[in-house]
Amino acid sequence: MFNSYKWISLLSILLLTACAAPKSYDYTAFRQSKPHSILVLPPLNNSPDVRATYSFLSTVTQPLAESGYYVYPVALVDQTFRENGLLNPGEMHQAPLSKIREIFGADATLYITVTKYGASYQVVSSEVRVTASARLVDNRNGQLLWEGEASASNSEGNNNNSGGLTGMLISALVNQVVGSIGDKGHPISRIASNRLLAAHPNGLPYGPRSPSYEKD
Repeated sequence: MFNSYKWISLLSILLLTACAAPKSYDYTAFRQSKPHSILVLPPLNNSPDVRATYSFLSTVTQPLAESGYYVYPVALVDQTFRENGLLNPGEMHQAPLSKIREIFGADATLYITVTKYGASYQVVSSEVRVTASARLVDNRNGQLLWEGEASASNSEGNNNNSGGLTGMLISALVNQVVGSIGDKGHPISRIASNRLLAAHPNGLPYGPRSPSYEKD
């Protein structure tokens, strides 16, 4: 039978385990590479919405630039690949890194995959969610420098259930109809992109154009 001291010790261990800080990202390869410029490939789209690739692509430049990196104009990159016979993101993601560095001179390439994009209907609710993952790879040697994932939804913090079941159904149907008319995923993409690519602890570090470079 446990005595009081044993119970206190067990409780302390459980509390310490629950409050343990998340494991920090290993930036060794990133620090050695020190990329200054990033080329972003059009994202792979694993969602049912055909708009996901270029909607998300249009949101990536701002958070990367504000984090201190030179970002190659995404429309120019896309057009250059197309003019060279690579017509879709799947083909572009297979392009040799040596060729990308030869043509563009970029230090690193960012590969993005969108896994969720747009509205989904679930009986009494309708949600617009965008989820994407990214990998930053050194163009000189193919080494993985950083990877991460982020998600955003228009239902975050939504605890308003006024109107009962009928009100929830009407709200869900209205959101679903509006979502089918316009691209409600685009503003959510901006949030997800910022969460994914803006510099923050355990995220992408600040780049050389930022005053916070090598201070994080």
